[in-house]
Amino acid sequence: MLRTTTEGMAASLGGADSISLKPFDIAYKKDDEFSRRISRNIQVILKEESAFDKVIDPAAGSYYIENLTNSIAEAAWKLFQEIETEGGIINVIIPGKLKNAIEESCRKRDMDIATRKYILLGTNQYPNINETMIDKISITDKDESPGLKTYRGAMAFEELRLATEKYAQKNGRPKVFLLKVGNITMRQARAGFATNFFGCAGYEILDNTGFTTVEEGVKAAMDAKSDLIVICSSDEEYATLGVEAVKLTKAQNANTLFVVAGNPTEHIDALNAAGADGYIHIRTNVLETLTQYNDKLLK
Repeated sequence: MLRTTTEGMAASLGGADSISLKPFDIAYKKDDEFSRRISRNIQVILKEESAFDKVIDPAAGSYYIENLTNSIAEAAWKLFQEIETEGGIINVIIPGKLKNAIEESCRKRDMDIATRKYILLGTNQYPNINETMIDKISITDKDESPGLKTYRGAMAFEELRLATEKYAQKNGRPKVFLLKVGNITMRQARAGFATNFFGCAGYEILDNTGFTTVEEGVKAAMDAKSDLIVICSSDEEYATLGVEAVKLTKAQNANTLFVVAGNPTEHIDALNAAGADGYIHIRTNVLETLTQYNDKLLK
């Protein structure tokens, strides 16, 4: 609802001649009386409470919006000129050039979402880990038309979450244990990163205050019957604490996945030799990596 309100406000600020706001729930089920009422009321709020109909140009004088508008206009004008050099819009549509350009733009957006260069709040960053949707979804039809497909950037991450939910109905959610040890600042920061990372797949995150020794942490992880352990510490300490933790984990249960939060390039060979299964950091392709872990854990 907040997103739809923002979209309606943006359209009004941009000078749209007509605005139609769709109900917030149409992505996963048939809209109902409540969602239709909210959709109508958003427009009433923008008019009656925000008084957007009383001002000719609400954004006038805003450097940020004016600069952004100018950038969009310049990029759009460049595209128009390129189309004209091709002989006009028909000559671009018929051979499929326009369709290919749009699909290429979608692929780039997908990659940006997968690597979190582009943030979808609640989807690929800061997810609500305890949210469930599988029992609320009633629309499952896929677009099989030969033309442009209906596109939503969140779909790939949503499929990951739904796969986890389906698995959890019979087996419970995969458990991710945060093994926090060593440098307090770094372990807290990396624990937060790992929570957001694996939360995007809907895994259960087992947090704690941290451990004074690796042995304590690994024992706690094993007692919790964790499916995956993420060690959260500093790069320097991974050379000792990280290697020790991997060896202890694999010695007690070789099937437990062991992941390092960070990219300790100087110690990766030693960690790999000890049995580390992977690494997560800001340059990781989140979607691709979580898909791989889903394949391993949802069996």
